[in-house]
Amino acid sequence: MADELLCYRCGAALAALTLPLSRRDQCPACATDLHVCRMCRFYDPAVPRQCREDGAEDVKDKERPNFCDWFQPAMGVFDARHAAAVADARNKLAAMFGESADDDVHDDPDLRNAEDLFR
Repeated sequence: MADELLCYRCGAALAALTLPLSRRDQCPACATDLHVCRMCRFYDPAVPRQCREDGAEDVKDKERPNFCDWFQPAMGVFDARHAAAVADARNKLAAMFGESADDDVHDDPDLRNAEDLFR
């Protein structure tokens, strides 16, 4: 499974997409953008600028699509433990406010598109 290209956010298989990933490619399962630093093999949160490629331009938002010429999709970037922790935190927050975690704005394409206008 480490040799399979997976969405960094939800872990869905991306085998149906053609490589190289374009700036507009999105995960078929969660609709998150894929040509992003978090999906790149040079992404490393432990180094300055969070990029191991010295020639790459600085990208502030690591989850927004970019035009980086150094981008190479990385295998095995999905971290199930991190995703579970995020889901658990989201569920606890929703419970505090008496809501369901399923009411998340990211599940509604219209609301997600509206939210993207303000990014």
